[in-house]
Amino acid sequence: MMKSLLLALCLLFVMYGQTQNTLVSEGLVFDGEPYLAVNPSNSQHIVVAWMAFEPFSSIAIRTRVSMNGGVSWSLGINTPHFSTGFTSADPSLHFDSEGNVYLVYIDSNSEDLGAVYCRKSEDGGYTWSNVAEVISILDDPTQKPIDRPWVAIDNSGGEYDGNIYVTTMNPRSAGYIPPPYNPYLTKSVDGGQTFEDWQHVDGEDWFAGSLILQPMPTPDVSADGTLHVVYPSYVFSQNIYPQYVHAYSTDGGSTFSYQTLFDGTANPIDSLAKKGYLLRCNPSLPDHLAFFYPFAPNGDGDIMMRETFNGGFDWTEEMRVNDDPIGNGNLQDLVWADFDEDGDLVVTWRDRRSAADTGYQVSSEIWGAVRMNGELTFSPNFPISNVAAVHEQVLNGSGNDFMCVEMVDDTINVVWGDVRTGFLKIWFQRLTLNGEFVSLHELNSEWELEYILFPNPCLDRLNIVGRTPDIMRIYDSLGSLKAQYTGANMDETSINVSTLATGKYLLECVNGSSSQTLEFIKK
Repeated sequence: MMKSLLLALCLLFVMYGQTQNTLVSEGLVFDGEPYLAVNPSNSQHIVVAWMAFEPFSSIAIRTRVSMNGGVSWSLGINTPHFSTGFTSADPSLHFDSEGNVYLVYIDSNSEDLGAVYCRKSEDGGYTWSNVAEVISILDDPTQKPIDRPWVAIDNSGGEYDGNIYVTTMNPRSAGYIPPPYNPYLTKSVDGGQTFEDWQHVDGEDWFAGSLILQPMPTPDVSADGTLHVVYPSYVFSQNIYPQYVHAYSTDGGSTFSYQTLFDGTANPIDSLAKKGYLLRCNPSLPDHLAFFYPFAPNGDGDIMMRETFNGGFDWTEEMRVNDDPIGNGNLQDLVWADFDEDGDLVVTWRDRRSAADTGYQVSSEIWGAVRMNGELTFSPNFPISNVAAVHEQVLNGSGNDFMCVEMVDDTINVVWGDVRTGFLKIWFQRLTLNGEFVSLHELNSEWELEYILFPNPCLDRLNIVGRTPDIMRIYDSLGSLKAQYTGANMDETSINVSTLATGKYLLECVNGSSSQTLEFIKK
C-alpha cells in the first residue's frame, strides 16, 4: 500500500460480479479468495478453488470441477488440513502440459507452525495426491515466509519444461517480522513430489528492502521457458524512488538478472482498496510481457497496464484500461488479466462507475475489457457480473474478496467473490471475447444431489443409486463425451459400460440445472 509519497505499487500491503452468473460456492457464512484454472488442451475443463468456511470448524480449501464449460459442477471437495487446529488460505491453481492440475495453498496455525503445500491431481481435479511441502514457517523462522503463494509452471517444451515455481512473502498476521523483507522462490523439478530449498528472488543492488512489509512477487513463465518475477522495492541507495523490479531467469530459477520496470511517486489510493498487481506473459510472443496494477494519478483509482516487447528491457508508459470518465471519483480495484494462446488479452476488475457515491465502500460490479492481438487499444469496457453488489463489511478485511480470469479458445472464464446475497460467495461467468454471454445458469446447492455407484471398478454394468437423473453423461479422463443416457423412471439406474475401454471415467448425473459428477473405473 502506498503512503502519500509512494508509488501506487501496493508497496506496504498486497491483494487480498449482463448475464446470469453461476454460484460456485455454497458455504453458509463465508467463501473467499477464489482461483480458477482452465485445461489448455480442453477449454471445457475448469477447476476452481477457494477458501470455504466450515461451521464449528476452520477454513478449508474447497475445489470443484466442470467438464462442460461451467454449465454444471462436481461436488465440492475440501482439502484436508495437515494438522489439527490448522486453517487454510490463499489457493492458486495451474495445469501442466500433460493435463495434470496443481493446487498450492497455505495451511497453518497463523503463528508459528505451518507451511505452503502442493497437491497434484491426475484426473482433472476430482481427486488429489498426498501433500508435498513447498516451504515451511520453520524454513526461515524469523521471517515466516508462507504468505500469498503463487504457482507458475513451465509448459514451454524447453529445457526446464515441467518446472513448478512457487513464490511467497512474509505474512502480516503472524506477529512482528524483523526487516529486511524479501520475496521468496521455491521450485519442483519432479512433478510436485518434492520442492528444493527456498531462495530469495531479490539480489545485490535489487533488494526489496526494509520499508515494504510485504514485497509480494508475481511470477509467470514465457513461451521460451524464461521465468519472470516482478516485486516492489524501496531502498534509497538503489533508487531514491520506490520501484517495481523485473527479475528474470533463463536457467530454471537458479539465478536472476534485474531491471527497473518503473519508479516514481503518486497520490495514494483508498486504504481499503485491494491493490494487488499482476505479471502476465503472452504465450504467442515470448518477449511480450504485461504488468497490471491499480494506480491513482487522477485522484481515485484506475486499472493501469505497462508492457514490454523485448523481454523487459524497455517498458511502455502506462495505459488506462477502465474507460469511465477520468477523475470521477469512482474507485476501480481487484485487477486480474490473462492472454489466450494467440495473444488476445483480457483484463477484469471490480468497478464502481454505477455507484451513487464515491470511494471504496459503495456498490460494485465486475467489469472487463479485451484487446485483440496486434491492436493498440482496448475494447469498450463491458460488465461481467449481472448484479450490483451492495458493500458489506467483510470486504474491508485483508484478502476475502478476490478474482481470477483465464482465457482459452477466445472464451473468457471469470471467478470472483461478491456479497450480493449478504454473504461473501464465489461466482463464475463465461463469455466470449466481445462480452457475449455463453449460456450459464446459477448452480443449486452442491449437496442437493447424492449418488452411489456400484460396483466400482465395474466390468459390464454400472449401477447408480439415488434420485433418478434426467440425463447421464460419461466422459473420459480428457473430458471427451463417450456416452449419454436419459434416466429411467425408477430409483435405481443401471447402464451398460461394456463397450468402454479400460480406464478412468466421469459420470455426470443431471437434474434440471444441478448436477453431480462422480468417478468410476472400467475394468
